[in-house]
Amino acid sequence: MKAIVYTQYGSPDVLHIKEVKKPEPKENEILVRVRATSVNRTDCANLRAKPFIMRFFLGLFKPNKIILGTEFAGDVVKVGHGVTSFDVGDKVFGFDDSVLSSYAEYLVIPANKGVSTMPKNSTYQQAGACIEGAHYAYNFINKVKLKKGQKVMVNGASGGIGSATVQLLNYFGAQITGVCNTKNIELVKSLGAEKIIDYTIEDFTKDPEKYDYVFDTVGKSTFGKCKSLLKPGGVYISSELGPWSQNLFYSLISAIFGSLPGQAGKKVKFPYPPNIKRSVLLVKKLIEEGKFKSVIDRSYPLEKVADAFRYVEKGQKTGNVSIIVRND
Repeated sequence: MKAIVYTQYGSPDVLHIKEVKKPEPKENEILVRVRATSVNRTDCANLRAKPFIMRFFLGLFKPNKIILGTEFAGDVVKVGHGVTSFDVGDKVFGFDDSVLSSYAEYLVIPANKGVSTMPKNSTYQQAGACIEGAHYAYNFINKVKLKKGQKVMVNGASGGIGSATVQLLNYFGAQITGVCNTKNIELVKSLGAEKIIDYTIEDFTKDPEKYDYVFDTVGKSTFGKCKSLLKPGGVYISSELGPWSQNLFYSLISAIFGSLPGQAGKKVKFPYPPNIKRSVLLVKKLIEEGKFKSVIDRSYPLEKVADAFRYVEKGQKTGNVSIIVRND
């Protein structure tokens, strides 16, 4: 089969297309013919193995898995002997942030992991570029006790994680302020934000309004800059570790003492997201109910994955970047 491979960490230049052996499903696995996948921030981090701590999971000196890719949509072509939840011919989609090797014509995934039949009203392209952002978005929300009507600011509201966060917050009944650039204002409004701050015109950290939660879905701010936005007892969550990895430290202090000392009960939490299956099933449900959609910026063929990485690494994409593996 054709696959995009890499044998060393680095820039998109290390990626190249190659013929490799098609995988065979084990007893508890399914073999999927991949139709579509995506390039997202998780993939970019896996490509460069940054931060360095990722090497303890990906491979210390070189990647243990030579094919990248974390989400997919496609067709089941073979099932392991122990699999009863899927049949040959099922349309499926899934996600695994520990590297799923979806930049290939075929992949295998355990049937009990982050995979489900596709939403009935979704295309392969839409299903293959919707879970990563929604998974991390859902795990922002799971870290707080969100109540209907609470005020939430979402920085990076038009990105892959941000566009999903706005939609999920809207589903759960929050009052949403979205921070984005000028060109994406109408998009973010359509996803459910009631108030928009255009960061190209004003500094969102100077907003006089107070929020129950501030979700930085692009990791470009800090608790120090955003704490004035929070109500007493409010929570700040970032998708990144912070400039000095302080978000892990702050979240630990918040957990031990109940809040950060001297900060009026304000907390920092870190969105460690373990339950992928739960996220996949929620996305399927909401897509079928018409309450969630995949926002796709642009698409590339499999052979142009390196170009897709270069675009994503610019940090200016709207929603998701799709990779079309098969059109037939």
